[in-house]
Amino acid sequence: MKFRFLLIFLLSSCASEFNRSIPKSSYTSNGFAYIYNEFDRVSKITSKKFKNEEMAIGHNRLKVGTLLKITNPKNNKFVILKVKKKTSYPEFYQILVTESVYYELELEESLPFVEIQEIKKNKSFIAEKAKTFEEEKKVVNKVPVTGVKIDNISKIKKIKKSKTINFSIIIAEFYSFESANFLKQRIIQEMPNFDNNKILVKKIKKNTFQLISGPYSAVNSLKNDYIILKRNGFEELDVKLNDKI
Repeated sequence: MKFRFLLIFLLSSCASEFNRSIPKSSYTSNGFAYIYNEFDRVSKITSKKFKNEEMAIGHNRLKVGTLLKITNPKNNKFVILKVKKKTSYPEFYQILVTESVYYELELEESLPFVEIQEIKKNKSFIAEKAKTFEEEKKVVNKVPVTGVKIDNISKIKKIKKSKTINFSIIIAEFYSFESANFLKQRIIQEMPNFDNNKILVKKIKKNTFQLISGPYSAVNSLKNDYIILKRNGFEELDVKLNDKI
């Protein structure tokens, strides 16, 4: 593909590096979680079978056994799990999770946004985390049901849902503004159907510039542009939650 060759040229001649390439020891990614269901497996949307009653995750590139921390940035809840199976799922998503993980993280059905980070297999850390998790469960189990005020919880949820949320796609990251702007101009030339008004170069810090598309307030438009970029040779896209404090 013509545009894919452009990316190779940029990597070799512009001294640029694309955002979120996978280091051998530390993988990180932000994006949406794919919630497993059996119908999708039968329909061959996913390739491996999972049990929704189990806390389990799957990934389309990482090795089985890779230890990942999956966080819901909206409430800071997280789980630490090993990749159980290498599986396929729609390319827009960053990870597959079972319903048990979905409920544990309290993800929103329409916006299951997560942050993913690979962690080293530090046995003492894992043991301490497991101990803390069990202690937290004991505390929760001791809370009397009569003490839970459903009406107050409902009010809090409504306030949260009314908050404006938008996302951006981080296309690539560069050491210089010139390199980032060069790719921006080539996207405009090579992808005339892409909304050029969405693309901008943002300075993150000294010698760090991101080429970004957005913001997006609707997940469907975000998904469409994400897939367009993927199919034009951008393999390591990242999604940023703009309202995160």
